[in-house]
Amino acid sequence: MNNKLLSDCIKVLLLDDHAVVRHGYRRLIDGEGDLCVVAEAATSAQACECLREVDVDIAVVDLSLKNDSGLEAMRRMRERQPRLKMLVFTMHEHPGFALQALRLGAMGYVTKDSEPQQLIDALRQVAQGRRVFAGEIAQACLAQAQAGEAFDPFAQLTPREFEVLRLTTSGEDAAVIARSLHVSPKTVLNTMSQVRQKLDVRNDFRLMRLAEQHGVAGLGVAGALPC
Repeated sequence: MNNKLLSDCIKVLLLDDHAVVRHGYRRLIDGEGDLCVVAEAATSAQACECLREVDVDIAVVDLSLKNDSGLEAMRRMRERQPRLKMLVFTMHEHPGFALQALRLGAMGYVTKDSEPQQLIDALRQVAQGRRVFAGEIAQACLAQAQAGEAFDPFAQLTPREFEVLRLTTSGEDAAVIARSLHVSPKTVLNTMSQVRQKLDVRNDFRLMRLAEQHGVAGLGVAGALPC
């Protein structure tokens, strides 16, 4: 930790399922005098365990986790530590992800194609209680907020409903989705029923067409998600 005192640092938890990627983030963050990585996790369960064992100021969360869900991880971490600050750092540029992350308490959303310094700056701003969103994501969220359902009908879905819809339209079955979200297959099926009702869609074919029209279908499959 470069001889830095933990009491003087902004303490960071890294949640990403790629060890090599986490190593790169750790080197970048630990190279700053006021930041230090105190824990790493590859799954939501590991992240929650870290929160029990280590004092953390900010969790840096990737939304694409193998056989897991970054949004679900955020929900579980917030339940474990309500005051935890969370910064999403992901490849997903779809505004639907940013909106759902906001609902789960994210204070920042930065895409992985950003310059390294942007992640560092975002960590410092989030630590100070400021919200930080990448330029295109910020504009898309603003447009979505102003236009509401006319802009994106999926904005009315809860984070869990959004994840179940995303994974279903990516081709996963209820059993796989249930394992990713740590719920039962019956809950997944009931959630999809709620999604159809909210979106006023009667069958899966029309639901898929709607998801394709708004860029939600095929955003990633559990177990084979992009980093």
